[in-house]
Formats: sequence, structure tokens, C-alpha cells
Amino acid sequence: MLDFPGHTEREDDMPDSVYKVIELVGTSSDSWEKAAANAVEQAAKSLRDLRVAEVVKLDMQLDDKGKVEAYRAKINVSFKFEGS
Repeated sequence: MLDFPGHTEREDDMPDSVYKVIELVGTSSDSWEKAAANAVEQAAKSLRDLRVAEVVKLDMQLDDKGKVEAYRAKINVSFKFEGS
């Protein structure tokens, strides 16, 4: 068995499947965790069969005085490709 980043045991239960990976950026005025959760929750409203969410990058949006306005989490989300 090959080991890929983001690989889960759940994927082993579905041989010969194809997954699509998309990149999302979630934001929150509170934390990186909430930013990532916001991205996944919004994706779940329009995508079915979400599998894995991988945090790729964390950063912050700053105002002109250097104060944190928002936490941002860039994530890759995979879901089962229709027809597979």
C-alpha cells in the first residue's frame, strides 16, 4: 500500500475510487481553527462525500496599523469524484 499525505484508513475501504482535491481559504476574526472549520463547513453545503481536509498554510490579514483583522487558513479538501 502506498502512503500519501492526507491518506486515511477510510480510503482503504473504497478501492478503485477517484477523489478530487480543491483549495479553499477560510477566514475568522477569532482563530485559525475557526477559519479552517468555516472553510470545511461552507464546502460541505455544496459538496458531497468530503473525505480529508489538510491545512496547507496559516496567515493573518492585518489592518494598516498592524492589528490582526482576520485569521486565514488555506486548506486542501478532497471529496469522492462522481461516477467513481
